[in-house]
Amino acid sequence: MSDVPALDTKAGRAGFALEHRRTVGSTSAELVERARGGETGPLWLVADEQTAGRGRRERQWRSPKGNLYASLLLSDPGPPESVAQLSLVFALALRDAVVGVDGPKSATAQVKWPNDLMLGGRKCAGLLLEGGSAKGLRFVVAGFGVNIASHPEATAHKATDLQSEEYMTDRDTLFELLGAAVQDRLTVWNRGQGLPAIRADWLRHAYGLGQPMRIATATESYVATLRGVDPAGRLIVERDGVELIVSAGEVFDLEGEPERAR
Repeated sequence: MSDVPALDTKAGRAGFALEHRRTVGSTSAELVERARGGETGPLWLVADEQTAGRGRRERQWRSPKGNLYASLLLSDPGPPESVAQLSLVFALALRDAVVGVDGPKSATAQVKWPNDLMLGGRKCAGLLLEGGSAKGLRFVVAGFGVNIASHPEATAHKATDLQSEEYMTDRDTLFELLGAAVQDRLTVWNRGQGLPAIRADWLRHAYGLGQPMRIATATESYVATLRGVDPAGRLIVERDGVELIVSAGEVFDLEGEPERAR
């Protein structure tokens, strides 16, 4: 890994900027704070390590050196009703970046609702979307975490890392691929106008589609068959012959332990 990450030329030409830190509490938390103070982006913040990284439901995200910790600030990325679609957009960009690495198992790279990237049925990356407004301008911060050189053990989702799966890459190489992929996917999405193409591609690479999985929400856990995602990016499942829409929650393999995710 080189000392300092770099943006892909395409992303640089599109106006994206990049800042690098050796250590930061949380790349996303810092960008949210800066957005509330008037920063507009588009701005990437990459850190060698985080001391207070976090995932969904405020879980601590273990952040040792060697993995990718990056967040992106976008201002007014699209109409309010379309912003939730960015979870699909960024998940595909994560997959694009990993598939762009010379690895033996690209066909096993799948996106799992709402925000994980799976390799061979194990989680190797995740993202977290946060939003807000400041001075009348809405913003979104997308945090990306990719296990490259190591992965946590004893997690609710079985985990892996790229190097364990024989993807010979490093943080800076992967980030350059990710910067280009995000720019490409945002162009296709086009503030929501390109959602049909994004949604169709997401479904082509969806993990567990058509299979019974365990759904864990804030109030219950149950088994249902995954049927797809709706235009708002919400999960469509079938439970006991009835179609349901899941707005917030997580998806586990049947042997998963959803109670550990709460």
